[in-house]
Amino acid sequence: QVQLVESGGGLVQPGGSLRLSCAASGSISRIYAMGWYRQAPGKQRELVATITTTDGSANYADSVKGRFTISRDNAKSTVYLQMNSLKLEDTAVYYCNVKQLPLWVDHWGQGTQVTVSS
Repeated sequence: QVQLVESGGGLVQPGGSLRLSCAASGSISRIYAMGWYRQAPGKQRELVATITTTDGSANYADSVKGRFTISRDNAKSTVYLQMNSLKLEDTAVYYCNVKQLPLWVDHWGQGTQVTVSS
């Protein structure tokens, strides 16, 4: 099994910044990609950003491009999400996700709340 521990959520004013971290442990061999999804109240869970563990290729939702940066530390099996210029609409529960080969199994963290409010 894979365990994912997230940290870094909280309350921030519009225009502020937060950094999320997610550390993977357990049976973490053959993790292909790590990333973040979010779910706002009454909405479906959506992709925020993902990054491969091989070449570091990153993929972002259009709504966060230019504001959020995803990175990873393979030695620590940790993925980060630097969120700048936060907007009210970024408010959501953010979930860490890893995709594990060979069966493309999804593993999820417990979620961390990010609230952007003045």
